[in-house]
Amino acid sequence: MIIVDTALKARHEEGNPVRVGLLGAGFMGRGVVNQIVNYTPGMVLVAIANRTVDAAIAAYNKVGVEDVKTVSSVGDLEDAIARGQYAVTDDPLLLCQSESIDVLIEATGHVEYGARVTLAAIEHKKPMVLMNAELDGTVGPILKVYADRAGVIITGCDGDQPGVQLNLYRFVKSIGLNPLLCGNIKGLQDRYRNPTTQEGFAKQWGQTAHMVTSFADGTKISFEQAIVANATGMKVAQRGMLGYHSTGHVDDMLDLYDVEQLKSLGGIVDYVVGPKPSPGVFVYATCNEPTQAHYLNYGKLGEGPLYSFYVPYHLTVFEVPLSAARVALFNDVIIAPLGEPVVDVITTAKIDLQAGQTLDGLGGYHTYGQCENADVVNRDNLLPMGLVEGCRLKRPVTKDQVLTYDDVEIPADSVAHRLRAEQNAYFSKSQVVAAV
Repeated sequence: MIIVDTALKARHEEGNPVRVGLLGAGFMGRGVVNQIVNYTPGMVLVAIANRTVDAAIAAYNKVGVEDVKTVSSVGDLEDAIARGQYAVTDDPLLLCQSESIDVLIEATGHVEYGARVTLAAIEHKKPMVLMNAELDGTVGPILKVYADRAGVIITGCDGDQPGVQLNLYRFVKSIGLNPLLCGNIKGLQDRYRNPTTQEGFAKQWGQTAHMVTSFADGTKISFEQAIVANATGMKVAQRGMLGYHSTGHVDDMLDLYDVEQLKSLGGIVDYVVGPKPSPGVFVYATCNEPTQAHYLNYGKLGEGPLYSFYVPYHLTVFEVPLSAARVALFNDVIIAPLGEPVVDVITTAKIDLQAGQTLDGLGGYHTYGQCENADVVNRDNLLPMGLVEGCRLKRPVTKDQVLTYDDVEIPADSVAHRLRAEQNAYFSKSQVVAAV
């Protein structure tokens, strides 16, 4: 979206910048703060909402912003924005309600919090860019239904792997080819990593041990690929995805996939461990006729039947502000569900679990996430990974066993659980109507 830079330049010269509100001042949020404040002319980060206000203030201070005002009402927030002050608050609803904010960025990675603020944003017709793959992969389809009814955009972001894959997918389709695989390149996959094993790496990069664990144990990539599946209609070839290992290049992995199987599934999402370019993404596609094949071969993409396209990096915090600009200036959706869920992320025991245990959350000690096709998830009543936190086990579960709703008591008063139940009912009803 090179035209974004021109549009932002115009807004900068007009003195009418895109006004952004940020939800969450953690590791990713702080990177977004720096990028908007220091490197995105034509855009202003007018407010940050964070559970701990001091962390929001520190995020501003770290990038050179000292004139920060703590606000506790919409009126205070509007006044601060009008005066050109940067605002912080522990109440995310203020940002959702503000008429002075053009677009929101949700950067918490927390499903329950994200569900609450996204619903509030939709209610107040506030466009939302989600850096929260866990929320999107759990209740994204029903949030999209709410957003469509309200006439507002809810979208994933560019820069993280799902958005980069969708950009590449859109490009491949735009030149007339048929994408059959959207892939994510990993350097490590170990389902049994936990916050203790990942503590050192987390400290090195200023992240939380739980976040880093969700990267290592496969939970994060499962959510990322589920989002891509729901935005393309692609499935997974098997539970947990194929997950091939290689030390070469993704261009050299074409023969690992059965083209006819890919076609029969309508394309798949997958990941690979070890190949170059890491940590990039790739799309494998077929072409339609000999003329295309001739020119693809001339372009050094080989003789097919699969052709490899890739991006050798993903630069999350650098590109998220551009996502906000795409939404605010062009109403462009980066990545969002097409409709009903196609792929889900299910809960799997990381260790032997006992009856009566209350399960920890994503990137914890108890469970890891795996992709599974949504029809299997519904048929077998499997428990979504995004809803595992706070569930209490009714019976023992052995290591590597998938959990069902029958295995747990779910927390009371959870917006995310309510949305998931509504999502299941809504799309089940849609399927019945379609069958009739």
